[in-house]
Amino acid sequence: MEPQNLTGVSEFLLLGLSEDPELQPLLFGLFLSMYLITVTGNLLIILAVTSDSHLHTPMYFFLSNLSLADIVFISSTVPKMLVNIQAQSKTITYGGCLTQMSFFYVFACLDDLLLTVMAYDRFVAICRPLHYIVIMNPRLCGLLLLVSFFISLLDSQLHISMVSQLTFCTDVKIPHFFCDPTQLFRLGCSDTSIYIILLYCIGAIFGCVPFSGILFSYTRNVSSILRVSSSGGKYKAFSTCGSHLSVVCLFYGTGIGVYLSSAVSSSPRKCAVSSVMYSVVTPMLNPFIYSLRNRDIKRALRRLLSRTA
Repeated sequence: MEPQNLTGVSEFLLLGLSEDPELQPLLFGLFLSMYLITVTGNLLIILAVTSDSHLHTPMYFFLSNLSLADIVFISSTVPKMLVNIQAQSKTITYGGCLTQMSFFYVFACLDDLLLTVMAYDRFVAICRPLHYIVIMNPRLCGLLLLVSFFISLLDSQLHISMVSQLTFCTDVKIPHFFCDPTQLFRLGCSDTSIYIILLYCIGAIFGCVPFSGILFSYTRNVSSILRVSSSGGKYKAFSTCGSHLSVVCLFYGTGIGVYLSSAVSSSPRKCAVSSVMYSVVTPMLNPFIYSLRNRDIKRALRRLLSRTA
C-alpha cells in the first residue's frame, strides 16, 4: 500500500494508558483530581506572589511564571485525555495533534529554562549578594523570561518540522495519551531513523545545557555557603535553595527516567505510563514543594486565604 502523506491524515487515535473499559472511570477520576490539584495549587502560588508586595522580587517573579507554565503544560494534554475518556472516543484531529505537541514542547522547555534562570538568580543572591539588586534588575528579569520563551518556541518548532516530514500508511494509532513525536516516528512508513537520532540530539541539547548551568550554579553556591562561618548563615543560605533544588531534582529525575526508558524500552505503553511522572505528577507537586518549604510563600498564602475568607 502506498504511504499516505501526513497532510492527508485527518485524525489520529490516542490509545491512552489502558484500553480496559473497567479502568476508564478510575483513570478519569484520578487524572481529573490531579489536574484540578495542579491548576488550583499553581494559581494560588501566582495569586500569592502578585498580591503580596513582599514577594515582588526576581525569585518569586520567576516562580509565578513557572507556575503559569506548569498550568499550560498540564492543560496541553490532560483535558483532551479526560474528554476522550468521557466521550468514549480516542480521536484527535491532525491540527489538534500538532497544536497539542506545540504547546507541550513550548512549556516543557520553558519549565526547563525557568529552572535554569532561577538557579542563576540563587547564584547571584549567594555568590554576589552586594550586587544582587543591581544585577537582577527588572529589565534583566524580563529579558531572561523573553529569551527563555523564544528558545522554547524554537524547540517546539524543531519538533513540529520533523513530524511534518513523516509519511504514514493506514495505521494512525498512537499508544500514548498525547501526541508524542517518539511514538509518531514509530508509525512512519518510511525510514525515520535519522529523525529519531535528531529527536534525541535535540532533547540532549535542550536538556543537558540548562542542567549543566544549574549544576555549575549550585557547585558555586555550595562552595560559597561552606565558607560562611556561622551555622545560622549556612542554614539560611541552604533554605533559600532547598525548594528550588527539590523541584530541579524532581523535574530532571523524572525527565531523564522517561528519556532513558523510551530509548531502551520496546514497550510504548510503558513509556506512556512513565511519562505521566514528568507531564502530570511534577507540575502537581511543584506548588506543594514551594509552599511547604518556603516561609514567605506560606505567609502570603495565609494572608490571601484570610482575605478571601
